[in-house]
Amino acid sequence: MTGQPNTPGSVTTVYKVSGMSCGHCEGAVSGEISQLPGVTSVKAVAATGEVTVVSAAALDEEAVRAAVDEAGFELVGTA
Repeated sequence: MTGQPNTPGSVTTVYKVSGMSCGHCEGAVSGEISQLPGVTSVKAVAATGEVTVVSAAALDEEAVRAAVDEAGFELVGTA
């Protein structure tokens, strides 16, 4: 998904993910997280290990952890 401007009522959260090293990694993590209900935008940056997620409401961290795990990486926490 591409970045979209924040709309009123949206929540932006930055997560730290370990193990991302390339564009393919970014795509895998973004693809899994973007499938979570309410997610409107995901931007993963391998160089910093940060994943910025914009959603309609705060996400359950365990759901995000499961999505990151499904992509083959580890959610460290929020930045």
